[in-house]
Amino acid sequence: MDITTKEIIRYEMKSKWLLSLLIASASVSAACAQTHTLDVNARKVGAAVQPTMYGVFFEDINYAADGGLYGELVKNRSFEFPQALMGWQSFGNVEVRDDGPFGRCPHYVVLGYSGHNELATGLQNEGYFGIGVEKGESYRFSVWAKAISGEAEVEVSLVDPCTMAEHQEFASARLKVVSGEWRKYELMLTSPCTVPKANLRLLLKGRNAVALEHVSLFPKHTFRDRANGMRRDLAQALYDLHPGVLRFPGGCIVEGEQLAHRYQWKNTIGPVENRPLNNNRWQSTFTYRLFPDYYQSYGLGFFEYFQLAEDIGAEPLPVLNVGMACQYQNWEKPEAHVPVDSLQPYIQDCLDLIEFANGDTATVWGRKRAEMGHVEPFGLKYIAVGNEQWDTLYYERLRPFVKAIRARYPDIRIVGSAGPDPDGDKFERGWKAMTEMGADLVDEHYYRDERWFLSHALRYDRYDRKGPRVFAGEYACHGSGKKWNHYEASLCEAAFMTGLERNADIVDMATYAPLFAHVDGWQWRPDLIWYDNTRVFRSASYYVQQMYSCHKGTNVLPLTMGGQPVVGQQGQDGLFASAVVDRRQGEVVVKVVNTSDKPQDIRLNILGLKGRRSAVVTTLHSADMDAENTLDNPCAIVPVESDAMCESTKDATVLRDSIPEKSFRMYVIR
Repeated sequence: MDITTKEIIRYEMKSKWLLSLLIASASVSAACAQTHTLDVNARKVGAAVQPTMYGVFFEDINYAADGGLYGELVKNRSFEFPQALMGWQSFGNVEVRDDGPFGRCPHYVVLGYSGHNELATGLQNEGYFGIGVEKGESYRFSVWAKAISGEAEVEVSLVDPCTMAEHQEFASARLKVVSGEWRKYELMLTSPCTVPKANLRLLLKGRNAVALEHVSLFPKHTFRDRANGMRRDLAQALYDLHPGVLRFPGGCIVEGEQLAHRYQWKNTIGPVENRPLNNNRWQSTFTYRLFPDYYQSYGLGFFEYFQLAEDIGAEPLPVLNVGMACQYQNWEKPEAHVPVDSLQPYIQDCLDLIEFANGDTATVWGRKRAEMGHVEPFGLKYIAVGNEQWDTLYYERLRPFVKAIRARYPDIRIVGSAGPDPDGDKFERGWKAMTEMGADLVDEHYYRDERWFLSHALRYDRYDRKGPRVFAGEYACHGSGKKWNHYEASLCEAAFMTGLERNADIVDMATYAPLFAHVDGWQWRPDLIWYDNTRVFRSASYYVQQMYSCHKGTNVLPLTMGGQPVVGQQGQDGLFASAVVDRRQGEVVVKVVNTSDKPQDIRLNILGLKGRRSAVVTTLHSADMDAENTLDNPCAIVPVESDAMCESTKDATVLRDSIPEKSFRMYVIR
């Protein structure tokens, strides 16, 4: 069976009638069908592809941290929300106090006798849109507690508040609090069933009062089984991308809608019990998607970010505040930003962070890292200062940061911002300022429609190779009138990314954004990975990123059609293509995107590649441009592999194929 027929059967057969129609049509048009010849010059190995080329960008938007990647299942675990019992239902004799054992998280609750044996005292936590538990899995409950008088006892239960069964509780254990001093207590609960929206219930048993602080519930098995760890399925989705870089923690939360709410990394390290709560600027940014209980617990802090980057094999790229609040929310308020002559504490935060990541245990911040469990340095190489700022307000503040970092840490590569737009006056001024300041990389952001992505595959061919390098720090195709993860958007991203790959001599990094979204708590879409409390699905855009990232190669190879780059130009029938060689694996990888509405016959000439070769062919395709993966149908659009044999000529390896309409196909030739 030839490759063309295989792919017709696999991707086009909706019925016997359709298959017959396709075969008949092919026989009629075979004589006049045009074959596009793509020449790949394997003799001329080009620019190195940076290991950081394709990565991920994490921001706590759409409940990406608390309620998402971070494994904690209890909302408002330390009672530090402005409304101390938000997320909790209290009943009986419950009192909130603020003289607890942790100075930056002083609140706790006291459960006291209600005055009647039949009147319960307790708390019930709703979690993040419920607490997701799975059959056969164990969950570690922990709490800091002290008995007010004598020994106290608390019943800890997982309950299903919506069940029609006889009992709401389905997993319970008793906790004895034996001391009048604050101590940490733990117990395990194993769920006999899967409940996506359970609650955690705490009931006082007996008459002796008890004080509770930092009430926590984690899956026993987190990613890599780390304490204070990540949700396994979501972290695994990151690992499976094999990302080269992890940018964190944002995004706009780095700035905050006001400086008091900016992200401060020093508040996110040390014992989790004593990390102060912070407002999340995405709580009410879009009032039509309002989530008044959206705060940052800082349980997922800078130590955990660095550790996560290490666990998924990515270079860490932290983004720090440049002394500015969000410019979008402070258009006419220069007073909202730190005066240039008062920036030293912000600059010191940058220098201290580098020491925290890379310093030895004799340094102040290196010792703090070691005390948290990571004696060896994290090996930080990059730092970004400012997120998406622009114009003089930004440039005059960034300059002293660059000077200070260069003086103390000359090997650290500094990332500056080109602003919020991919072109125009702000963008041009941003690049000019970053070049003059000597930034190593310039962070570009673009959320645009299908037409923009298809018309910008040549974007980086025209860039000056003498200045800073490019970091495409936030991008995604936002469809015309459609802002969701439909297949057409992913196809346009795949086409555009051939231009990133072809220009690896100027583009060092690219990260799709945003990364995560909870189906019950999103503020922004499209997003790469979606989930509820127990399930996850990876979007079609995820699989585009994965195909590029897992086959980034080591060096670019020239690929042309009639001597021109293949970027959907006139006469190329909507084809986009790029090629790399992986010298470590001994492979040539060719990526071809057919954006037209008909199959395209191609001939791949791999010049200089001799001997008998085979190929693994991976195809991402959907007949419906508006189709998308969902929780109920997570595999609606996934890559499918097949095998192909290549021809061997005197000076080339040749592969012939017919690429289905509206599809992304990758050839790994070995």
